Amino acid sequence: MLRKGFPIGRIFGISIDLDFSWFLIVALLAWMMAGSYYPAKFPGWPGGEYWMVGIISAVLLFVSVLIHELAHSLVAMRYGIPVPRITLFLFGGVAQIATEPPSAAAEFWITIVGPLTSFALAAFFWEIEPFFAAAQPLYALAEYLALLNAMLAVFNLIPGFPLDGGRVLRAIIWRVTRNYHRATVVAGRSGRFFGFLFIFMGIWEAITGDIAGGLWIAFIGWFLESAAGSQLQQESMKNLLGGHRVADAMQRTFAHAPGYVSLQDLVDHYVLQLNARTVIVTAADGTVGAVTQATLRDTPRHLWPTTPASQVMTPLKDIDTTRPDAVLWSALEQMGRGGVNQLPVVDDTGIVGMLSREDVLRYMGVLQNFQEWKTIGGAH
Repeated sequence: MLRKGFPIGRIFGISIDLDFSWFLIVALLAWMMAGSYYPAKFPGWPGGEYWMVGIISAVLLFVSVLIHELAHSLVAMRYGIPVPRITLFLFGGVAQIATEPPSAAAEFWITIVGPLTSFALAAFFWEIEPFFAAAQPLYALAEYLALLNAMLAVFNLIPGFPLDGGRVLRAIIWRVTRNYHRATVVAGRSGRFFGFLFIFMGIWEAITGDIAGGLWIAFIGWFLESAAGSQLQQESMKNLLGGHRVADAMQRTFAHAPGYVSLQDLVDHYVLQLNARTVIVTAADGTVGAVTQATLRDTPRHLWPTTPASQVMTPLKDIDTTRPDAVLWSALEQMGRGGVNQLPVVDDTGIVGMLSREDVLRYMGVLQNFQEWKTIGGAH
């Protein structure tokens, strides 16, 4: 799976990742703090002191964001939901919660704890400000972090997806209507509304003179609208696939080769001729595994003619698989989490098929056509 960042450590078993955009926003924030905010509010400091406090401010803001996301994650884990990683990026941070909450109450508490944590951090920094009255840089830092955490909490409570407020709204509507799909659609549409509102406000700010601030507000609006639109599209897909199983969409014929076949023959006769991303391989001892295109890339080309497939195959027990009776949407989510394009489908007898993203999209097209036919038939 290609990632745009890298892990920097683990907290409570959760991988903490930095997206490459994080470095851009930290540098930009440090420059803004050192070049304008602190000089205007606290004149007279040495120039190096402005930069030191500016850099610390930018980093501690993201530490606050990390604590906010950890709060979400720890409550999710209390509900039995895995959280493999938290990623800090351009717009703050996001916790990768592996599955949807099991109930409206779970979603509410998982979500609301984030803004409450930010309010608590704002109160903490507000309370410690007086202790640094004699050390102006530390006082300024505490004041800034109190303000920013309060703003983070308030902004996140805007009732539109993907913000925390949108998820709280979804939890409330879900609880009242008992309909998760309807609640998601309402929260997503609310998110798009606030996204367009921010875009309009940003353009207006830019036109009236604050070009940099206006463009930033519009950029945030674009991000909100895009994320909400993606959530609506995802929910539409999920609703369309609801009730359908992996067996409905999987390919029952797939590339299968004996383990003694060389990698060169595997490429020539299976990958190229059959356009197979993954070839299932059976070794002489009966062990079943798979050779993927990633495996081929990792094996030097000059070794292909003399390397048997069984030597480099990944055993089936070490590969993500799914079952024919698994929910199709869940299998698609599993591909996304694992960063793979297809999954072997296994039952008690062994491998019975392969499921790829293209298979799911093709099956979705069939379902959409079927719905259109039903609509046309009903109209007549």
